Amino acid sequence: MSRPSLRRAARHATGLLATALLSAANPASAQQGDHITIGAGVAAVPDYQGSDDYRVLPFPLLDIQVGRLFANLGDGIGYNVIDTPGFKAGGSITYVRGYRRRDVPDGIDKLSDAAGGRLFASLRQGRFAATVGATRSIGGGTHGLVADARLSYAAQASERLTLIPTLSTSWANGKHMRRYFGIDAAEAAASGLDAYRPSSGFKDISAAATANYRLASGLNLTGSVGVTHLFDKAADSALVERRWQPVGFAGISYSF
Repeated sequence: MSRPSLRRAARHATGLLATALLSAANPASAQQGDHITIGAGVAAVPDYQGSDDYRVLPFPLLDIQVGRLFANLGDGIGYNVIDTPGFKAGGSITYVRGYRRRDVPDGIDKLSDAAGGRLFASLRQGRFAATVGATRSIGGGTHGLVADARLSYAAQASERLTLIPTLSTSWANGKHMRRYFGIDAAEAAASGLDAYRPSSGFKDISAAATANYRLASGLNLTGSVGVTHLFDKAADSALVERRWQPVGFAGISYSF
């Protein structure tokens, strides 16, 4: 398969990586209220979910909140309708990835990128943080729905070092599964791959470990490694070359 361009492939990072980076940018022990965290690093990511091809790419760190408005890698750009120290709920617009024709085997149609409308709720209790949400593609992509849940814990290993294990999973409706992982009769004939029409179900489960080291006041060094496992509803597709997909990230950020 051909490699995508640097800019495009960077947007094709897995949901696990976005979750890990969100945890790194805003650990459970961080100060609540208005804040700005920006930074950059490099990430090792697959070309698309299930791809065997990887790229090492520049990747941003971003976590901003001003009043009830926010922007981050996990939930996109949005507004907290409920915003308390222990509970948040709101809506946002986020990016929903697709894949280009040259990302996948010959004969498989491309899947357009799209915006996604997202609703979510987050609960924070001590060093534990849990989020549930649902994202629906708007005006492109799969036109489907993906629901997700993630749980993380910020362990203070030392005065400067915070370790953040994260566990997450996602469920997708039939429309998303068919558009992303499905192979219709015309594509099967053109590509030589077996036709496949998946139904709704749990799509994947991910685990990550993030280390956040405070170099100086506001300045943090972050590293994250993790792995995503595709469940059978997705992995049985001939598009999937690898059920288990590791990812990694290292970067530096500054919090205002």
